[in-house]
Amino acid sequence: MLAQRVMTAIGLVAVLAIVLLLLPPVYAVVALGLMILAGAWEWAAFAGLESPASRIAYLGACALVMAVLWWLAGTGLASFEAIMILVLLGWAPLFGWIVLAPGHSHRGFAAVAGLWVLAPTWLALARLYLQAEHGRELVVFALVLAWAADIGAYFGGRFFGRLRLAPRVSPNKTWEGVLGGLFAGLLVALGAMVWFALPPLGFLSLCIAAVLVSVVGDLVESMFKRQRGMKDSGSLLPGHGGVLDRIDSLTSSVPLLALGFCWLGLVT
Repeated sequence: MLAQRVMTAIGLVAVLAIVLLLLPPVYAVVALGLMILAGAWEWAAFAGLESPASRIAYLGACALVMAVLWWLAGTGLASFEAIMILVLLGWAPLFGWIVLAPGHSHRGFAAVAGLWVLAPTWLALARLYLQAEHGRELVVFALVLAWAADIGAYFGGRFFGRLRLAPRVSPNKTWEGVLGGLFAGLLVALGAMVWFALPPLGFLSLCIAAVLVSVVGDLVESMFKRQRGMKDSGSLLPGHGGVLDRIDSLTSSVPLLALGFCWLGLVT
């Protein structure tokens, strides 16, 4: 199982390296959009949308929200920073739900939540990629930070896990796993800080916050899967599950990182 996870991860890294570092910017942004839409296809199951037609309709709704957000930010009707702040505020009730009242939710809530967390993630990635001085590198960093934290959490929980983080939501997640994720994320952040020559206090604080917030994205997806009796969101990625199982932490961490990069002057 572990070998399968590693081989799939290597393949994903290779594909993303080609997409983000070699493709023209427009094609790379479209590819990131397709990744988000693949996640939307899987999220549709959380809302009870099982037929191909209903899932395609949900993909269309997600693509529409993505287009509207891009238009709002591009025309100046709503600033990119304001959109990211609003999106992050929207995570508060989701966090409250998994902490205070984990359990069954209306399917309409699941559908709206999916649009809320997926579409802005694409906007944040696209904005970083196209309008930051080191856009390609910052997007790669955002992905690597979240996935390094996932790996650190996996091994931290596997070898040292004792204290359950949220047993009613995801019984296998532990506080030791969170600490392992923080350690791995901090190592990546230190490397990026040196690479980009960034101020230590602001940048490292942002990265620590992003790693902690990424746990919420993971838990929210876990809660929806638990409600539907699903172990994984899909089976596209051997050893990992579905696309959502790999991007769930990005949905909460990337908007925060993008906002922080704006405040650090890295995004115009």
